[in-house]
Amino acid sequence: MDDVEELKGGEQGREPASGERTSSRSSPPRGAQIHAAWTQAQAEDHLRSLELFGMRFGLDRMRRMMTALGSPQRSFETIHVLGTNGKSSTTRMIAAILERHGLRTGAYLSPHLVSYTERVQVDERDLESHAFASAVARAARAAEQVNRTLTEDDHVTQFELLTAAAFWELARRAVDVAVVEAGLGGRYDATSVIDARVTVLTNVGLEHTRWLGPTLKDIAEEKLALVQPGSTLVLGPDLAEPALAVAREVARERSARIVTAGGSSAAAGLLAKGTFQRRNLALAHAAAESYLASAGIPLNEAAVREAAESVEVPGRLQVLDGDPLTVLDGAHNPDAILALRESLPEVLPDGAPVALVLGVLEDKDAAGMLAPLLEMCERAWFTAPPSARALSPAALQSLARQLGFEAASCEPEPSRALAEARSWARWRGGVVLATGSVYLVGELLGRLRASSTIGRPQADRRRSTR
Repeated sequence: MDDVEELKGGEQGREPASGERTSSRSSPPRGAQIHAAWTQAQAEDHLRSLELFGMRFGLDRMRRMMTALGSPQRSFETIHVLGTNGKSSTTRMIAAILERHGLRTGAYLSPHLVSYTERVQVDERDLESHAFASAVARAARAAEQVNRTLTEDDHVTQFELLTAAAFWELARRAVDVAVVEAGLGGRYDATSVIDARVTVLTNVGLEHTRWLGPTLKDIAEEKLALVQPGSTLVLGPDLAEPALAVAREVARERSARIVTAGGSSAAAGLLAKGTFQRRNLALAHAAAESYLASAGIPLNEAAVREAAESVEVPGRLQVLDGDPLTVLDGAHNPDAILALRESLPEVLPDGAPVALVLGVLEDKDAAGMLAPLLEMCERAWFTAPPSARALSPAALQSLARQLGFEAASCEPEPSRALAEARSWARWRGGVVLATGSVYLVGELLGRLRASSTIGRPQADRRRSTR
């Protein structure tokens, strides 16, 4: 018997729970009964146990997962967001615009900052703890089925299981459309099992070259390999020429329509800080308009403005309350660092000395990130994000010295590095910038939730206008 066919049997769908919507587009996915009554902690422990398998490319495992779950990705329409930087912000903004046009909207984001539940949103809200645990448990059961059909050295990965759980839960919630952020992006990314009506390319930079290719052209070809025939391809306004040439060729080959984002009239009321967020909003505006047009729904500019005024993006130019002023930003490559530096005058007082807290993963261009940061900083603390792939603080200090910067200390523990930087900045009348890794920002935000000694994120106090 064919392995895929073998995965189809044995599961019966459940009746919708009271108050739960059902989709008129297709039947709910099969296999809606829960594997076990897991808690969120058990679900996260299981996900962490899969880290040892690392990244494994290819869509065969993911397609088998979808078969085992009853093809949940076919129960809703999708917008696929690809690119090097700005994917999460753009995904959030697109979902918010569509939600305000009367569509039940979901979003799949990665990575998370503090909790895995942040990765799946329905109606602009993170997944509830119990729903997340149930979805992961159900995907884990499917993974057990799939693993039995694989060779001994093959295994469903963490990202594949998370993506499958997200698609299953989005289908169970009967969303009309899901905005899906790609992982690394490319033809073998686990999210590529969807058939997106609209594909968004934010930008292309030299990142993950080991897997995506050594040039901008190679990376763009890999990312755009999944553009669907007859679909719409929405491009960021500042796309590099090599990537733009690839986009035009792919669109010609697949009869896809290209839309290039421009300015946005809603930018003046944008809640998310930073020049780069105004560019992301313009892209989200164009993507949402393209999708709505394909669905026969006219764009409502008032709805776009309301979305712009309410969407928060944690961990991006996020200002903390307290003395001294402290900014957290998950920029983790040279292009993102340059965008951060361009936007910092919006939140930092003129002339204030800057204390830098920096943690970087070893597969990032640390030297390319350091140079523009050190030009604006007076003192630095190098630390290690909570990851096995963290670059050692000593390595960062060595790079800084090669750039002629000596005023630096090594403190492997992120919270202690931040505390020391804040003490220095308070004494000097300065400010603190913590950046270099999403993992670093997530670690610090997690500590904030458990302690009142640093100060709460300002964004946590805002309430949605909806």
